[in-house]
Amino acid sequence: MKTDFITFSKFLIISSILLLNSCEPVIKKDLNISPIFTDHMVIQQQQDVAVWGTYSTNQNISVSASWGADVSTKTDANGYWKLKLPTPKAGGPFEIKITTLDKTITLKDVMVGEVWLASGQSNMEMPLKGFLPNELINNGDEEIANANHPEIRMFTVQKNLSAIKIDSLTGNWQVSSPQTAADFSATAYFFARKLYKELNVPIGIIHSSWGGTVAEAWASKEGLSEFPEFLDIVNAYDATKITEWVSKFEKKPLPNTLKAFEELDMDNTKIADPQFDDSQWAQTTLPAQQCNFENFIKNSNSSQALNGAFWYRKHIDIENVDFDYTLHIGAIDDNDITYVNGQKVGTTWGWSEKRIYTVPKELLKKGDNIIAILQFDSGGGSPIAGPMYLENEKGNNISIEGNWAGLFYADLYKQSLLVYGTENQDKLSDKPKISSGGPNELPTSLFNAMINPLVPFNIKGAIWYQGESNVGRAEQYEALFPAMIKDWRTQWNSPFPFYFVQIAPFTYGNGLSPALRDAQRKSLKTEKTGMAITMDIGSDTTIHPGNKQDVGERLARLALANDYGKNTVASGPLYKSHTIEGNKIIISFDHVADGLNLKDISGFEIAGSDNQFVDADVKIVGETLEVFAPSISEPKQVRYGWKDYTIGTLFNSESLPASSFLTR
Repeated sequence: MKTDFITFSKFLIISSILLLNSCEPVIKKDLNISPIFTDHMVIQQQQDVAVWGTYSTNQNISVSASWGADVSTKTDANGYWKLKLPTPKAGGPFEIKITTLDKTITLKDVMVGEVWLASGQSNMEMPLKGFLPNELINNGDEEIANANHPEIRMFTVQKNLSAIKIDSLTGNWQVSSPQTAADFSATAYFFARKLYKELNVPIGIIHSSWGGTVAEAWASKEGLSEFPEFLDIVNAYDATKITEWVSKFEKKPLPNTLKAFEELDMDNTKIADPQFDDSQWAQTTLPAQQCNFENFIKNSNSSQALNGAFWYRKHIDIENVDFDYTLHIGAIDDNDITYVNGQKVGTTWGWSEKRIYTVPKELLKKGDNIIAILQFDSGGGSPIAGPMYLENEKGNNISIEGNWAGLFYADLYKQSLLVYGTENQDKLSDKPKISSGGPNELPTSLFNAMINPLVPFNIKGAIWYQGESNVGRAEQYEALFPAMIKDWRTQWNSPFPFYFVQIAPFTYGNGLSPALRDAQRKSLKTEKTGMAITMDIGSDTTIHPGNKQDVGERLARLALANDYGKNTVASGPLYKSHTIEGNKIIISFDHVADGLNLKDISGFEIAGSDNQFVDADVKIVGETLEVFAPSISEPKQVRYGWKDYTIGTLFNSESLPASSFLTR
C-alpha cells in the first residue's frame, strides 16, 4: 500500500511537470482593441468586418453584436487577435461586446452603413469652419448650424508620422451636429451628406489628411518599389543613429502661437547684437526656395531639406540715415522675428504674409548696419521669398539680397525643437538623416502612421484630394499616384473604388499645374477610379477655394453612379480621342450626357508642328468639338484650360465642367 502511494505520487509529480512543459507561458496583457473601434462608430454593412486587438496570449476572445452575430477566436503567441464579424443591412444603433474570461468592452451607439476613407492634403483637411480667419467655406456658418445629421459620423485621425509602420493612432468618432461639425473635413462632410440623402443609410467617414503633403508620403515602402528616388531616402534612415543623435541635445516645445514664438529664447539678444561674431557661420544666399543641409553645414554635399529654427545675419552699408526706412521681404515660411542693429523691427506669424517693417532712422547709423532674422518653420519647406530690400521715403532702394551668414539653430524632431544653438555647429557634419517633423521629408511617413493603423478596417472605398504639393513633378506623379492607389488596395486586400479631386485652378505662378491636372486625368486608366473636376470652382487668390459643396457632391456622384446603381451623370466631359480633318481638329469626349455646352470659346488653343499655341475658335458639332484657327493650316495639337488659373468654359448638359487636357 505504501509502495502504491509513492508510485502514485511520483506519477502526479511527473504528470504535472509534463503538463507544465507542454503549455506555452501566458503573457498577461490588458484587453485592448484598435482605437478605431469606439462608441458612435459606423461599420460597413453586409460584410464580414475585421475586428482586432490584443490580450493575454493563448486566450479566448468572443465578439457579439446585438443584431445577433457571435464569433470567437484565440489570441496568438504575441497576444494579437483578429476575427471577422458578419454585419446586417444598414441600421442601428447597435451594441458590440468584446469579451474575455475576466473583462468585457462594450461599444455603444454603433451604426451599420457605408464607410469611406477620406485622405489627402489641405483641401481635404479644410474644415467646415474654414481656415480662419481668411479662408472660409461658402456659407460655412449656415452649413454648421444645419449639420444635425446623427447618422453621419466622422473619425478624424490625429496627425502623426513615423519612419516605420505603426499600429497605434489617436482619434474618435463624432456624430454630426452643430456642436461637432465645424471641425469636420468639409469635402468629406458634403460627400457624406449627399450619400446620406440619396441612400438613407448611416454614413461613416474616416478622415486622415495633412495639409501641404506630397503623395509619396502616403504610400508604403512596398508601394514605392518602382521609385528608387524615394526608396533611397527611406533606406538611408537609421533609427539607431537617430536615437543616439537626439539624446545629445536639449529639446524645447514647438511654439504654436506668435506669443509662444516671441517668448521662446533662441539666443535672440545675443545673436541680434551688432557685436556678435558670425564669422564662423556658413555663407548662404537669400532669397531661397528651401533651407538645405548644404547651405548651413560646411563641406557638406547633402541636399537634405531642413526645417526648424534658422538665424540669418547680413551687414548693410547705409550712407543716408536722415530718413526712416521700410524693410521689404516677399514672405518667410512660416514665421519670423526681424532685428536691425539689435532692435526688433517686426515679427509675423504666417507663411504667406509679405514682411513690411518700419526701420526708424534712430536705429540706423551711417556705414555698417546689421540685419538679423530669426526664421521658424514648422515643416513642409522653409523658403524665404524676394524681393528683399530697404526703401526710404525718397524711393531709394538698398538691396539686401545675396550673401548672408546662416546658422541652423534648431531641428524639428517629433513635434519638438532639437536645439543645436551656437555651440554645437561643429557636430552637425555628423547629423544623420532624420524626419525632423515635416511629413514631406520621408516618403512613407504618413502611410506608416496615419493609414497603416486603419488596415484592415472594412471600407467601401476612398476619396482623395491632393496633388498641389506635387505640382512641378507631373511626369513622376503620372506613375506615382496610380502606384499609391494600387498600394492601398494591396494593403487592404480589396479592389475598392478610389475617387479623387482634380486640383483646382490657382495662380501657382509657374505654369506647371496644368500638367499635374493632366497626370491626374490619365490616372483614370486605373480601374475603379473616378475624378471630380473643379475647373469652374478654382480661385486666383487662394489655393483653398471655399466651394467645397460642389466638390463633395461631385465625388458623391461618382460613388452613386458606379457603386450604388443610381442613374446619375458621374462626371463632366473627359477628352477621349481626336481626328484631324483639314485645318480642324475634331475632339470626342466621354460623359457628355445630353450634349456639350460652351459658355464661351476661351480656354482653347491650337498648334501646328512648331508647337506654338494660339487662341482657337470652337464649334459644337453633335457630341464633338471642332477646333481651328485661321493662322493654323495644318493643326497637330489642341489644349484646353492649360493655365495655372483659368475659368472653365466647357460643360455637359448636367452643368458639370470638362477637365483640362492636351491632345496627343
